Amino acid sequence: MNAEPCTYVIFGATGNLSRIKLMPALYHLDAGNYLPEGTRILAIGRRPWDQQKWLSEVRDMIQSKVKKDFDEKIFLRFSDRLDYHQGDIQQAACYTALTETLNQKNKFPKNMAFYLSISPSDFGTVMEFLSHNRLLDEEYGWRRVIIEKPFGYDLDSAQALQKRINNYLTEEQVYRIDHYLGKGMVQNVLVFRFSNVMLEPIWNRNYIDHIQITHSEEIGIDSRGDYYDNAGAMRDMLQSHLLQLLTLVAMEPPVSMEAEALRDEKVKVLKSIRPIPKEAVHGHSFRAQYAKGTVNGEKVNGYLQEPHVPANSTTETYAAMKLYIDNWRWRGIPFYLRTGKRMAKAQSTISICFRHPPLQFFRGTNVNCMTPNWVLLGIQPEECIRMEMTVKEPGLEMSTRVTSLDASFRNQDEKAIDAYEDLLLDVLKGDRSLFLRFDEVEHAWRVVDPILQTWAIERDYIATYPAGSWGPQDSRRLFDKESQSWRSSLLPECI
Repeated sequence: MNAEPCTYVIFGATGNLSRIKLMPALYHLDAGNYLPEGTRILAIGRRPWDQQKWLSEVRDMIQSKVKKDFDEKIFLRFSDRLDYHQGDIQQAACYTALTETLNQKNKFPKNMAFYLSISPSDFGTVMEFLSHNRLLDEEYGWRRVIIEKPFGYDLDSAQALQKRINNYLTEEQVYRIDHYLGKGMVQNVLVFRFSNVMLEPIWNRNYIDHIQITHSEEIGIDSRGDYYDNAGAMRDMLQSHLLQLLTLVAMEPPVSMEAEALRDEKVKVLKSIRPIPKEAVHGHSFRAQYAKGTVNGEKVNGYLQEPHVPANSTTETYAAMKLYIDNWRWRGIPFYLRTGKRMAKAQSTISICFRHPPLQFFRGTNVNCMTPNWVLLGIQPEECIRMEMTVKEPGLEMSTRVTSLDASFRNQDEKAIDAYEDLLLDVLKGDRSLFLRFDEVEHAWRVVDPILQTWAIERDYIATYPAGSWGPQDSRRLFDKESQSWRSSLLPECI
């Protein structure tokens, strides 16, 4: 799939996402000769900067990110693509001037991608102004709009936002970005499952005991108290990133890697998730908030002591839930999802626990505590695939130990690629496989909405866990069996 030259218009270009992710990603794409010749990048921001000031800012963004790998020649080539447009996105005058700029003869390619790196509350306003100025018309080239999460605050708001978007764009023009899906290891889940025929016969309820998906962070909320207190861990991570991982692990093989075939199978998984009745919310979910504790040897505040957080807040910084997928492959198998801030370690993992052998073949020997087999998929920071197996220890006695077969995702001489590089390039190519279709977003909200509605009215109490721990002990009540517990390590352990 070849990419055509386009104009990347970035709203909110002076903000944090652009500084940390977008500009470095575009620089790396240019360094690798992935940006088609003639592609231009037009930044839109409120700050009264001229072209020279903008280029100086971009240089700082890229140097602070790539450090020793900064290349002056590549930056000069990259900077030739850059332009800055100063304006207030709430004002009509910004778009009139933008239209005049984009219509300059032979300067800006007619294919245009609009990246909305702005508050979700501004999505509709920006699209309305773009539409009124005919900047979304595809008469002379394609128009694509990239929308960052969160897509809505709950099911009703997501549907209302989609209804507004439908006034200006077709579904094919909308690219709902979930940067998690751009991570190389996430895409490797598909390759791991569907390119290795030995796995398919055992990837089902007959052989798998349960599946865990974990995203833990060492950091707190930093200065994002205003945003985070209105969102919480369920909206911030579970509804989006972790449910997406669940679909990749649980989906049926698509008929092809074509975007719609892939997304059709993901939607089937979300539609098959057993609804959680409101009276069963506490049996299927758990929430908590980090209290004071120690992270990496440093004492840190609890959530309620963070800036811009109300003293009586019951917003969760830890959320876990148990889901069942009622289809032929997964009926009766629990999927446990959890995420938390200020936890013992920052990592994202998928842990698949297999059943015990049906007969205890080794009765009457020292082999009396057989651990189950696990398949462990490390998403970040360690990208790996491990299979844990029981083997005999060397020696005369019949004793066993757990060993792992490791399949490294990346060779030592291969550099990591940031998820945004992959996704920004896919927009140029028109490849929507790693972007979310609206029915995916809608069904993900349907899964978590009963939990959020119950939590919203229970504002008297929330459990806590010490910062630097693996979360609240009481979350173990979600497990179906006494033998099940949270898997927190990619190293062999006796569960």
